[in-house]
Amino acid sequence: MGMVSEATPLGLGDVTPRPVVAGASPSLYRVLADGPGESGGVLPGHVLPSDETLLRLYRAMALVRAIDERMITLQRQGRISFYGAATGQEAAVIGSGLALDDTDWVVPALREGGIALLRGLSLSDYVNQLFGNGSDIEKGRQMPCHYGHKGVRYVTLSSCIANQLFHAVGIALAARLRGEKTIAVGYMGDGATSEGDFHVAMEFAARLRAPVLLFCQNNQWAISTGVRGQTLAATMAQKAHGYGMDGYRVDGNDVLAVHALTTHVVSEIRRTGRPAFIEALTYRIGAHSTSDDPTRYRDESITERWRERDPLRRLRPLLDARGLWDDAREVAFVSDVAERLKAEVQRAEADAPPTLDSLFDDVYASVPSHLAAQRDLLRATTAHLSPSSH
Repeated sequence: MGMVSEATPLGLGDVTPRPVVAGASPSLYRVLADGPGESGGVLPGHVLPSDETLLRLYRAMALVRAIDERMITLQRQGRISFYGAATGQEAAVIGSGLALDDTDWVVPALREGGIALLRGLSLSDYVNQLFGNGSDIEKGRQMPCHYGHKGVRYVTLSSCIANQLFHAVGIALAARLRGEKTIAVGYMGDGATSEGDFHVAMEFAARLRAPVLLFCQNNQWAISTGVRGQTLAATMAQKAHGYGMDGYRVDGNDVLAVHALTTHVVSEIRRTGRPAFIEALTYRIGAHSTSDDPTRYRDESITERWRERDPLRRLRPLLDARGLWDDAREVAFVSDVAERLKAEVQRAEADAPPTLDSLFDDVYASVPSHLAAQRDLLRATTAHLSPSSH
């Protein structure tokens, strides 16, 4: 099956982010060169963010990579039940997430957990959710990777493909009705653009002028279905035109380009109140999830070519050249993250499971009589069990 990486060579794009024009040859907005080259790997004409932002982008991507590697190991050991990694897609996740305000809402797909960490979700809460223990703020009610935290405005993931998108539209409309400058961002993969819910969300976003950003991580595989098996559209971004919406296309492995473009588009949404669509072209280096074996359905030689465009490897030379990073700092960072993860995993595994009583929480503001009776019956039935089983 033909891949986007073969059919659509990566263009240099423009210095200024511009919407994709219907019928034009697809190009990508980029800041970083593919390898060492002009201006130390930065394409001419681009203004870099501050050193503080450069470091924050790199550290956040490296943290996501380290967490993913550790959690996949835990799943293989049978210590957690499921995991969906963002390996190779960290630039799309972190670059876009760091462009948002704290007051904005994030409505994620599977691989945006790093944005929750960026926005203030603690590593403890992140790990607790994967184990579904008694300290899990979602009380063990969600599959692993289905993080959610109202305090950081990160909505719990739904496993149903694309149905989160019109939730993002609704949140954005509510913000507009309240007179807020808040926007919502609905994340999706390329497979979501083939679902009916995607088209419902696009239609309502455009027609009702919702201040929403619809962000597609086009990693070129909807589990085992490649892009060319899904659509005849040349790009995902061009699908925005049918709804009268601006669609942008960015090199999803270039964290500086993703950050710059998302910052620009978010600013335009706040200014105009109109929705927009971003396609970040990237590649799913690993499996769709730990339940999947990609070697059964795709050419892994293409995967190896995309490894050369690893988001961390592309940004690292720039940091080194500016004296912001080096091998010693890398070793210290990786070691620190490993120790923190080890401690959090040990603590989470030792934690008791959620209590059975928690089944009756969060259904009503106050427990009605019929649920109270069921709760009392459950308590009486399980009274002989150990406290840790309650």
